[in-house]
Amino acid sequence: MELDWTAVAAGAGVGTIVGLTGVGGGSLMTPLLISVFHLDKAVAIGTDLWFAGLTKVSGSVAHHREDHVDYHIVKKLLLGSIPASILTMVVMHVEGVQKSGQSTLAFALGIALLLTAVTVAFRPVWHKVGIWLERWITRERRPYLTVLCGAILGVLVSLSSIGAGALGATMILLLYPRLDMKRLVGSDIAHAVPLTIVAGIGHASLGNVEWLLLIELLIGSLPGIWLGAKLTKHLPETITRFALCVCLVLAAKKVLMTA
Repeated sequence: MELDWTAVAAGAGVGTIVGLTGVGGGSLMTPLLISVFHLDKAVAIGTDLWFAGLTKVSGSVAHHREDHVDYHIVKKLLLGSIPASILTMVVMHVEGVQKSGQSTLAFALGIALLLTAVTVAFRPVWHKVGIWLERWITRERRPYLTVLCGAILGVLVSLSSIGAGALGATMILLLYPRLDMKRLVGSDIAHAVPLTIVAGIGHASLGNVEWLLLIELLIGSLPGIWLGAKLTKHLPETITRFALCVCLVLAAKKVLMTA
């Protein structure tokens, strides 16, 4: 098998950004698969779901070993996200992904990109917002709201492959503002892996995964994530966050114009 070095380079580039910022895997990979590799939107989303799920497995295991995963939060998120993802995939199976479906996927992808851009841009303020919301989000309401947030993520991730990372982490932060940051990140990644894989299985059953391309992307992403993690010591977070937001907004504009 001869490698497509463009795909390897794309995987390395996205992996580097993930290593630098902690987000951007799905939100950058899906538009890249559509614009550079000219994949059908549904196939791009399905391929990216497997890319995101598999690249986060090692991170999830590492956080588990360090006891950085709050499984009470993860279970509640999954209680909402997995049924919502399965229901979304059932609807896609029944209705099919024809032209109207493609338009829906493009719209969902564009909205998810914009939401991620807003999430990343205002990352420093979400903790203060979460503290302010504590007067309404009581201990009794929090479990139900966590399940609801999981359901929202389940639908969004299944339709767009985006949301399990930056949006998921922000939802956890708003609901649990006093949670240690390491446990927040670990819980977000632990939730993202089963959600993206369940949604990925649903897309695979529809034939929406380009397996060979996926392997080539993964070959590039692994060293890219390592490089990005090393570069975080040398690049200011404000610059990387601003650059990522610009990329997300431009990608959203392009995707929405085709919806």
